[in-house]
Amino acid sequence: MTRRRKSQENDAGRFAYEGLDRVLHEKARLGIMTSLVTRPDGVLFTELKRLCALTDGNLSRHLDVLQEAGLVEAWRGSDGGRPQTLYRLTAEGRSRFVAYLEQLEQVVRDALPKAVKRPDRSTDLPPGWQPA
Repeated sequence: MTRRRKSQENDAGRFAYEGLDRVLHEKARLGIMTSLVTRPDGVLFTELKRLCALTDGNLSRHLDVLQEAGLVEAWRGSDGGRPQTLYRLTAEGRSRFVAYLEQLEQVVRDALPKAVKRPDRSTDLPPGWQPA
């Protein structure tokens, strides 16, 4: 077996990034999780809405997804008679988010050095190749 062939077999799935959790890998939920991980005491709904630039309905729907996945917990209370909801990460939520961030770091380690070295695509193709 040639060295190149063996290398290709060892690279099978190399860039699949299975650790990019679909629940977390969505722009709004990524923002929510980042907000919550940076504020371990929790964040009020209104503050989350402001931090993530989401509407009430959009934020509610994304929080429902995160709660159903066991990543976020909600606490009800009041401030001066006004009902409020505080959201916090669960232990599982923190653990899964850290694993997700580690996988994102791997993506950056794989891609950034190559992207910086060769900002443009290579114009050299092997003989016999033509535009499709």
